[in-house]
Order: sequence, then structure tokens, then C-alpha cells
Amino acid sequence: MADGAQVWVVDDDRAVRFVLAAALSEAGYEVSAFDGAAAALGALGQRPPPQLLFTDVRMPGEDGLALLERLKAAQPQLPVIVMSAYTDVASTAGAFRGGAHEFLSKPFDLDDAVALAARTLRPAGVPVAAGPVADASTDTLIGDSPAMRELFRAIGRLAQAPLNVLITGETGTGKELVARALHRESPRARRPFIAMNTAAVPLELLESELFGHEAGAFTGAHKRHIGRFEQADGGTLFLDEIGDMPLPLQTRLLRVLAEAEFFRVGGRELIRVDVRVVAATHQDLDALVAAGRFRADLLHRLDVVRLHLPPLRERRDDVPTLADAFLAAAAQRFQAPVKRLDAGARERLRAHDWPGNVRELENLCWRLAALAPAEVIGAGDVRAALSPGRAAHGGGIAVTWDDALAVWARERLAAGEPDLHAQARERLDQVLLDAALEHTGGRRSEAAARLGLGRNTLTRKLGPRRPAR
Repeated sequence: MADGAQVWVVDDDRAVRFVLAAALSEAGYEVSAFDGAAAALGALGQRPPPQLLFTDVRMPGEDGLALLERLKAAQPQLPVIVMSAYTDVASTAGAFRGGAHEFLSKPFDLDDAVALAARTLRPAGVPVAAGPVADASTDTLIGDSPAMRELFRAIGRLAQAPLNVLITGETGTGKELVARALHRESPRARRPFIAMNTAAVPLELLESELFGHEAGAFTGAHKRHIGRFEQADGGTLFLDEIGDMPLPLQTRLLRVLAEAEFFRVGGRELIRVDVRVVAATHQDLDALVAAGRFRADLLHRLDVVRLHLPPLRERRDDVPTLADAFLAAAAQRFQAPVKRLDAGARERLRAHDWPGNVRELENLCWRLAALAPAEVIGAGDVRAALSPGRAAHGGGIAVTWDDALAVWARERLAAGEPDLHAQARERLDQVLLDAALEHTGGRRSEAAARLGLGRNTLTRKLGPRRPAR
């Protein structure tokens, strides 16, 4: 149980205010609840000051961030927990920039909120507010899934810390956007952000691109070249696809991270820089270390904090929101009305697995903005855009198997046929088995292995209609 610490709850939503205050009271805290910033500020000096304050962000009158600013000016050591259903980078970074102790995403579990209060009011005393960060700008990361909310909260907190960050995630998930957000919300925001894809630079040029070179350092080096580390001095250097960096350059990079100094290629002048390094990879660096292809000590230097971006298929509810944003951006570029997705199109987008992740979705939306015939985009438009490689093949049109299945399903539904799921599964088995047997020249064992089935399973699915070979 708590020791009777004074906790204030500020929220214009009566229901949230009531249940949170009740949970905190039950845990043993002395709770005061207020419906807005003005009421809370008016109570200061008229009753015992709070030892912890929960506040919503968006409220009539002064919002929670303005309240946070005024409270921190009056009581710098007061821990404030900011609550909001809007957990984008700008909101979370704004809260931490103002000195928030923690950011609590709505809706939240009451037990988690009470546990957070207990951790904050630990006997050793309250934490000191963090320092300011640079002004926020328009955020380009979009998502409201739990994984993205957690990511935004982590970015908001990490932006203030001068730590190297390793961003992991599949290709196309938006790793550079995370790096830019970390820079934009940091004290380095007014200094350069330099991005470099180490896999896109030829190996013989990579060292020069990173560290620069002096005139005459090698054939073709006619004048001094300033490398990416010098360009990023005072700011952030984003190294994408770090797992592809060759071992000799890993050694040089390790020295720069450890000593913040290096020589240009062919140079004798020791160059010192102040650079925050944010690295990214879609590879398993721990596996590369085990295979001897990546230095363990370099991984430890880069991996001070690790942020993981989930693939788009693991946050399908974010897909329509992302699509709306991409369609709006395309309309602005084309100087045309914004095209909208109907309910069927949204469901079709959610159903796709997005192997190319957010980048694939963005490209799709540009195709839709350019090619969809009407201002309202339907499921058929999405299906057509998802298979842009349709081409003449054998005198017909090659379409994706899910397009053909959708046509088949619509026809059967229109005809009122029952048991479509069983029919579809039988047809799927039949097509796969026929194709596999044709591919293997009728060899059942090999066909079963290629399909990932046991021979007995394949024989059972074939049934008595087909002669054994």
C-alpha cells in the first residue's frame, strides 16, 4: 500500500478522472481530481502540493503541455505523468521536452497506472526533469498500433539522450524516418542530419565516403573530399544497412565511435568530431557476429539502445491510416483532388501481407492516385494496383491467384452456392498437387517434399481418382 502521498489527476474526461482517482485512492494515495488546467493551477497554494500529477494532453482551455510547463516553472522537481490517446512522436517528444516523467498512452490498464505511480514515488525521491530538446516539426511516422505507440514513446525519450541507437526491422519499414525523428527532436536538430546507405556505396569508395580523403590519396583523388563524419559534425550520422560494412572498415568505425577522431584517407591531420551515430539494419547482427562477419565490440558500441520497427503485416490496422496519408501526399503532388478508399478497399489493403512493408504501400498509393479512374477507390482498384505486372501471357492476362479466387468467390456467392470454404480448399489442394506432380514428372515423394507435405498426406489428398506413379 502507498504511504498517503498526494496525487493529483487532471483530465476533462469525467470517466477517466473518476476511475483513475478511484484506483489510486484504493492503492492508498490521497487523490485530488480536476477537470482542467485552470482548476489545478488555482488549487496550488490552497491545499497540500502534489507529490505526483497525472494530466491529459488535450483539454479545453490550457492543454496538458501548457500545464506541464507552468508546473515545472513553479515546482521543477514535481514528477508529471502525461496521458494521451495521441501518441505520435510530436506529442511524446513535446511531453518529455517539457520535463514529463513518463508518457501514458490511452487507453491504459489501471493496474499499470498505479504501478507507475508507485515506481515514480519511490523512497529515494523523485527524478529530476530532463533537459529541453529542439522544437518539433511535422512528424512523418504514422501509426496508432500498440507497437508504434511504444516506438513513439521511446523516440520521444531517447531523442534527449546522447546515445547511439541501433534500429532494426525489415526492409521498407521506415528505419530512416525513425533516425530523422530522433535527430529532429534532439538538441542536435539545428545541426546536420547526414544519411548514408553503406550497402549502396562501392567497397573501394566506402572508406573515402565515410572519412574523406586528401588530394592525391589515390588515383583520381584530385582534391580534398570531406567525408560523412565531418559533414555530420555536431549533428547525427545515419548509417543504413550497417550489417553490410566490410570488416576492415568496421575496425575504423569502432575507433571513431570510441575516440571521436580519425584521419582522412591519405591524411596526417587528426580530425575530431562530435557525431551521434544512428545505425540501422534488416539483418541479424548477433548472427553475423557468431559467423565472424561483424565485430562484437562494434555491435556493443552501436547497440547502446535498440529500437525495433514491426513489419506492416503485424500492424494491419495502421494500413488505412498510412494509405490515407500517402494518397493525400500524392494528390498534393499531382495538384488533384484527394482520392478516398471505400470500405472494401480498406479491407483489401488490410488483408495484404505487405512483403515490402510501408515502402510497398506508399508505392501502391501513388499508383492508385495516378491510375484509379474514380475519386473513390474500390477493392477492384486495389487488386489491380497490387498486380501491376499483369501482362499478355499465352494470349491471355496473367493475374494473381488471389484475384482469380476473388472472381470465383463472387461468382459462387452470386449463384447462392453453399460451403464455399470447403470448395475453395479442395480446389487449392487440387491445383497445388497438379502443379507439383507436373513439375516433378509425377514423382509423389518429390512433389510432397516440394509442397512441404508428407507422402501419406499427399496420397490421401490425391484420393482414388489419380493413378499412382
